Amino acid sequence: MKLKKLFLYTGVLILQIIALKFTARFPQFIETYYSNGLYQYSSKLFRYVLGWIPFSFGDVMYAVIIIYLIFSIVKLFRNRFKNGIKFLTEGLLFANIIYFSFHILWGLNYYRLPLHQALNIDKEYTTEELISLTQRLIKRSNALHKELQENDSLPVDFPYTLNEIFKETPNGYAIVENNFPKLDYAPKSIKNSLFRLPLSYMGFGGYLNPISQEGQVNGLLPAHRWPLVSCHEEAHQLGFAKENEANFIAVMATTNNPNPYFQYSGCIFALRYCLNDVYARNPDAGELLTKNIRPGIIANYRQSRDFWIEYQNPLEPLLAKVYGGYLKANNQPAGMQSYSYVVALLVNYFKGNSQIL
Repeated sequence: MKLKKLFLYTGVLILQIIALKFTARFPQFIETYYSNGLYQYSSKLFRYVLGWIPFSFGDVMYAVIIIYLIFSIVKLFRNRFKNGIKFLTEGLLFANIIYFSFHILWGLNYYRLPLHQALNIDKEYTTEELISLTQRLIKRSNALHKELQENDSLPVDFPYTLNEIFKETPNGYAIVENNFPKLDYAPKSIKNSLFRLPLSYMGFGGYLNPISQEGQVNGLLPAHRWPLVSCHEEAHQLGFAKENEANFIAVMATTNNPNPYFQYSGCIFALRYCLNDVYARNPDAGELLTKNIRPGIIANYRQSRDFWIEYQNPLEPLLAKVYGGYLKANNQPAGMQSYSYVVALLVNYFKGNSQIL
C-alpha cells in the first residue's frame, strides 16, 4: 500500500511538471486569464485576510515547516530508516502540495508576457541612450540629495521607521496607476521579516511568500533601501514575478511617490544600475559620469556595500548559485544576471520622454 502511494505521488508530481511546461508555452493565455484574471482576485483575497496581521504569518508558517522537517529527519535516523518509505511518501505528498500551491497562487506569473511587450517598448538600446538616461538620473539624484541633505558629502538619513515607509508605499502606486492600470495596490500586505538575520547572511533584501502573499522586507537594510525594496516586493504581489520587471515597477512606484525620500531611494537605485552598465560598455564614460555625482550619494552606496560585507559568509557563493538556479528554472534564463535587465526597461521606457523619473 505504501509503495502504491509512493508511485502515485511520484506520477502526480511528474504530471504537474509536464502540465506546467505545456502551459508555459502560452504566455498570452497566462497573461489574460491568470495574471490579469484569477490571480488578481486570489492575491487580493490573501492580502485582505493576512495583511492586517502585524507580524509575518508566512514566516511563522515557514518556521513550523522547518521545525517539523528537522523533527522528521531526526526521527528517521533514530529509527534507523525503518520508516524510510513512509518518509519518502509523505515527502512526495508535501512536494505535490507545495508545487501546486506555488504555481496556482503566484508562480504562473513567471510565464506571463514579458513586460517590454506589454508596454510595447524595445528591449535593445544603444550606449548613447544609456548615457543620456544616466545623465538625467545624476541630475535628478543630485537635486534630491541637495534637498534632503545640506552637506554634499554626507549620506541622506531617512527619518522614518520601516512601518512608516510601508504606509507611504501605496501613494506612489496610486500615481503610477494612471499610466499602468494593472498597478492597483490595495490592500497592502508588506511586513518586516522575522528572519532578518538569516536573510542578511543569505544576501536577500526581501522576498515574497508565494503561499501567504505577504511581502517581506529585511529591516536590517540601510534605511535608504527600504522604500525601493518595499515597492519591489509589492510589485511581486501585483503579479510581476521576474526580478527585472519588479525592479522596474519599484523604480516607477518610488520615483512617482510625492515623498522626496522615496524619490531619492528609487533614483539612486536606478542610477547605480545604469552606471554599472555604462562602466561595462565604456569605462572612460563611466569615470566621467561618476565625477558628477554628489559625494553624499556615493556615501549612501557605501552604506549598502558595507552592510553586505558585514554579513558575508563562506556559503554565500553556494546560496547565490542555488538562487540563480531557481531563477533559471522559473523562466529567467540569465539567472542572477537578469537583475541588470531593468536597465533595458528604464532606457526604453524613458527614451524620448522629457519626464524625468
